[in-house]
Amino acid sequence: MSALTKVFTDEIRKIEETHWAEMVSKPYRLTHHLMPPCGWLNDPNGLSWYQGRYHVFFQYSPFEVKGGLKFWGHYSSEDLINWTYEGVSLYPDSPADCHGVYSGSALAEEETLHLFYTGNVKLDGDYDYINNGRCANTLHVESKDGIEFGIKENVIPCTQYPEDYTCHIRDPKVWKEGDRYRMVLGGRRKDDHGAVLLYSSRDLKQWNLDGELTTEEKFGYMWECPDMFELSGNEILSVSPQGVEREEYRYQNIYLSGYFILRDGKVFKEDFREWDMGFDFYAPQTFVDKKGRRILIGWMGMPDAEEEYVNNTLEEGWQHCLTVPRELKYCNGKVYQYPVEELMNLRRWKKKLCDADRETETDGAFDLELQVQKGPAKVVLADIFKLEYRDGILVLEMDQQAGAGRRTRKACIEELRSIRILADTSAAEIYVNEGEVVFSVRFYGKGTKHRLKIEAEGFRGGIWKLEKMSITRCL
Repeated sequence: MSALTKVFTDEIRKIEETHWAEMVSKPYRLTHHLMPPCGWLNDPNGLSWYQGRYHVFFQYSPFEVKGGLKFWGHYSSEDLINWTYEGVSLYPDSPADCHGVYSGSALAEEETLHLFYTGNVKLDGDYDYINNGRCANTLHVESKDGIEFGIKENVIPCTQYPEDYTCHIRDPKVWKEGDRYRMVLGGRRKDDHGAVLLYSSRDLKQWNLDGELTTEEKFGYMWECPDMFELSGNEILSVSPQGVEREEYRYQNIYLSGYFILRDGKVFKEDFREWDMGFDFYAPQTFVDKKGRRILIGWMGMPDAEEEYVNNTLEEGWQHCLTVPRELKYCNGKVYQYPVEELMNLRRWKKKLCDADRETETDGAFDLELQVQKGPAKVVLADIFKLEYRDGILVLEMDQQAGAGRRTRKACIEELRSIRILADTSAAEIYVNEGEVVFSVRFYGKGTKHRLKIEAEGFRGGIWKLEKMSITRCL
């Protein structure tokens, strides 16, 4: 451990120790969403199944609740509901990442867990840090136990990127395909055209540039957090575009996250479909677990949007969380996403709901499932939000105080068949039609008890109280 790493480690342990005891006592602290012990959390990173455990790393600024110098925090679990906080795994402690350990991915092999990430370096001087003044290196580290990581290797220095790209190249996602390794990197070309760079390697050390993927017509100036995978025989590219003009029924956030289903190895603008229609979702990443499931986790936050989204957790000394793990399935030309089945183990008592039971009271975190007959429908969580479907339009409308800047989001669907709501103390994930459409949102209501009202011509379902996930700290 270098002297700088030891300084970071000691200071982070001190501040985490102060906040850890408060994690269960603060009113907005969450019960079934991963969050930072203190400070700021953003992108999920290094998602993997390795040596009998799930590993979830995340970008972490422990010293700054509004974001700052980035590290990688680390959670692990055997079952996705009982978690251990493993502490900080990667530090900005080398010349190639001295201004931040930025996003990246994991490649789990039998004896080794490989992490690839972007090392951020900003030069001192009069720079715009887009076309000059920034170095974004692609770094590689290895671990034999998933906890301790070895020497950092700069496998793609910033000087080796294509000349027609800006300094904004980042977020490597690595996987194995046949007898070679592949990587995608998100990028911003000098003509302000978002794209993904494709690389390949035989040994994880030497990487060759194979080309790029982008739309013929410009679709945003930057594509962040790329992910490429196969699902039911379909090749899928997931990206988070920046700079796409907003519309009423789509592209409603300042930045987007969505996917293309490739056609003949190409992407087309008209094929882009958003992962999540809510206010708080960005930078998702996927991985395959021991059961062969493709699982997605996203950041329940939004960068560069402080004027639109007030986060009342700032006073508690922390900000942001991750979504619950979602299993992906391909159906009818779309990718559906739904909470992993393990979360049902948090369910406790159940109250059945039907046409005769249109109102009930919730207390704390809950899991609601409804099957709805065709026609208009409305679900109201008093003082928090209203979800209403009518004439092919689904509208999520937030209470003014609970929304804290969040107001309305819309989605177009042909019909409404089902609704599932996973509600936490200050976060909700709404799954429509078994995950055909999803809304993720943070909220800040008064107290934990709320009246739930359902309006529909016919419905049946149930509501469960949710136990807290177990989160322990590795000392």
